[in-house]
Amino acid sequence: MKKLILTAAALALTAGMGWADTVRMGTEGAYPPYNLIDDKGEVGGFERELGDELCKRAELECTWVTNDWDSIIPNLVSGNYDTILAAMSINDERKKVIAFTDPYLPPAPSSYVALEEGVDLEGGVIAAQTSTVQSSYVAESGATLLEFANIDEVLAAVRNGEADAAFGDHEVVKPYVDEGDDLMFVGEQVELDEGIGIGVRQSDNELREKFNTAIAAVKEDGKLNELIVKWFGEDARTWE
Repeated sequence: MKKLILTAAALALTAGMGWADTVRMGTEGAYPPYNLIDDKGEVGGFERELGDELCKRAELECTWVTNDWDSIIPNLVSGNYDTILAAMSINDERKKVIAFTDPYLPPAPSSYVALEEGVDLEGGVIAAQTSTVQSSYVAESGATLLEFANIDEVLAAVRNGEADAAFGDHEVVKPYVDEGDDLMFVGEQVELDEGIGIGVRQSDNELREKFNTAIAAVKEDGKLNELIVKWFGEDARTWE
């Protein structure tokens, strides 16, 4: 799950923002299966389906907005949309700027991917998506970090020899391993997050509570686990 480096400008924008009658749901649209742009050019993926379900249960009228990952929090606090559903991990750094709902996904592992076994994961060159929990972990590990704007570029860096390995959300890199004939998982999985929640402005307590109530309902009746299995497979972590 992802970690955004926060700026002083974002901190300054947290006060006084509110949501209108139509809730604008912000996402990246470039992080399948969490969120993506489908063949019709519309937002799709797990978070689109979940977000629509939560809006229905909360009796909210919702629309979808896409935004690049590196500015997704500043554009939330500046009022360009009202929520973030974009595989965003809940952490203390982000809580200084935005608020989070209860998690809709439990903590998930991150994995290394390479072209061969025996790669030096501690001292080699490791590719990761910029401003994520994975890139921060690599930077602190002693390895040389190469950052890229999206996961496609991260995996391409391994294939073209720029990087010894890639490091990313397991569920995001897994299709590249399963569907290709060159990449493989190497090393041990790493736990980096506390779970994923919906990000909202700190002033939007009413909106956050509406989504918390809806999240609790889809957990209780099994709808959330159904969506997790649909998008991430039978082996994905679900709610007990």
